[in-house]
Amino acid sequence: MSQVQEGSFLTLHYRMLGPKGQVIIDTFGGQPATLSLGAGELSPAIEQRLLGLEEGTRAVIELAAGEAFGERQPEMIQWVARKLLSELGDPHEQYSVGDVVQFPTPDGLGSYAGAAVQVREDGAVLFDFNHPLAGQPVQFEVQLIGVL
Repeated sequence: MSQVQEGSFLTLHYRMLGPKGQVIIDTFGGQPATLSLGAGELSPAIEQRLLGLEEGTRAVIELAAGEAFGERQPEMIQWVARKLLSELGDPHEQYSVGDVVQFPTPDGLGSYAGAAVQVREDGAVLFDFNHPLAGQPVQFEVQLIGVL
């Protein structure tokens, strides 16, 4: 049987549950996922826990608060001026608490998301750029179908 190693190509079903048991993602009811370990498709903590598992294994991995997606970082909660929001997107866009907005990286090659947590009358928006599961425990259930 093949074992998961750094760089392994995996075919798997997985389910991720949040701190209150809510399903975040679940592939068990459909097509399995395929991914390359080390390509950043899963958090490093989850990838580390998969190392050494054998093809055919079904396991439940408990990750402590902050282990899967890091701790919450207060400096990642920032005000973004209306002027900048207009420059980066639709100048007529109206933002509401809970909206998730994609921002370009400084090099323009990627993007990152922020969730609106407060909107001021002047149009400035307070965004939380932390991962939504940062600082929270996560349960990851996996069934390894194939390991290459």
